[in-house]
Amino acid sequence: MKVILFFGHHKVGSTALQSFFSQNYLSLLRAGILYPAVESEGFSDALKRALAGQDSKGGTPINVREPHNALAFRMMAQISNGKVPAYHGSLPAMAQMIRSLRQQVAALEPQTVVMCSEVMANFGAKNPELITRLRDIFPEAEFELYCTLRRPDEYLASWHGQRLKLGHQVAPLRDGGAMDYRQSIHFDYRKMLAPWAERMPEARLHLRNYSDVLAAGGSVEDFTQKTGLDCPDGLIAPARANQSLPYAVMEIMRRGNHALPKETTRRMRRFLLTMAGKLDFPPNGKVELFGGETRAALADAFEPIHDWLGELTGRQAFFPDLGEMRKARPMPETEAVRKALDKLLRVAPDERPEPEVWAVIETLSREFRDARPRLFKRRKLA
Repeated sequence: MKVILFFGHHKVGSTALQSFFSQNYLSLLRAGILYPAVESEGFSDALKRALAGQDSKGGTPINVREPHNALAFRMMAQISNGKVPAYHGSLPAMAQMIRSLRQQVAALEPQTVVMCSEVMANFGAKNPELITRLRDIFPEAEFELYCTLRRPDEYLASWHGQRLKLGHQVAPLRDGGAMDYRQSIHFDYRKMLAPWAERMPEARLHLRNYSDVLAAGGSVEDFTQKTGLDCPDGLIAPARANQSLPYAVMEIMRRGNHALPKETTRRMRRFLLTMAGKLDFPPNGKVELFGGETRAALADAFEPIHDWLGELTGRQAFFPDLGEMRKARPMPETEAVRKALDKLLRVAPDERPEPEVWAVIETLSREFRDARPRLFKRRKLA
């Protein structure tokens, strides 16, 4: 039996992969490919499909779609006496999860087990023993590893937006926020990858550049092609998942996270994402989030990491366009935010968010009309 394991990175199409495998659970199982559940919600969904004799085209709950993220969070919580995020609630104990994985393999006898978890990208830095424990769940299996990396400046911008969507109170990327990531797996790709190579040296590693993944058609297409996964015809294509905040509204969301209660920031996020589909915000490719000095410092710090990636993969330049990392985009973030605020203020009254959220937008709009906008101060709105 082969276990194909996607272990990251974040923001590289993992949600699309998880949606694809969960939505097509029954069809894939009939072809000898198991996307295993780890808790009762997943088992109930699998039984429902088996009784109906077909997969469902609708969306799936998070524990059904992302069971291996739930597993990863449980593993990390156990080793550090931490907690699993509330959105993966009501999980069984770790021992029960492992037992259920092994029982599914024994009962269903798949040719291939697919596990997909961007959360596992944290294993090496958190505690490399987690990688060994994961491997030992399937002691007789042949392992194949798949990981996708983005050029660091593009990745940090995307990860910054993801954290803002989750309501995190963070600094702007150009005001210390980007440099805060230098020692983490979100910048130091060697810290993320080396423990996997050391703990699973016999596993074949597919290390992919996100640009190449996009050129192949996306994460599902690249994953199935590179791993040689023999999927049946007629599978359900995943809908667009995990919509990103446009760069031009990230600072608006960031300030809202500092000024508003958590539940209100969720509604602010939904409003901004809805408006992203209706308003012509400045395109991401033109908006500069870092600033020239921060870009240069990041690029210098990444050079030895990039050299290591080349040694690991046998490629002279894992990111052939790495020089773009040093080039500032033409539109300063201040200008992009001002343009976005101007467009938001013209939204029809019946499309506006609740008063608390609208007050933040109006306050920021007045601030940005000043000659010296206070874009990067770490403070709550007055």
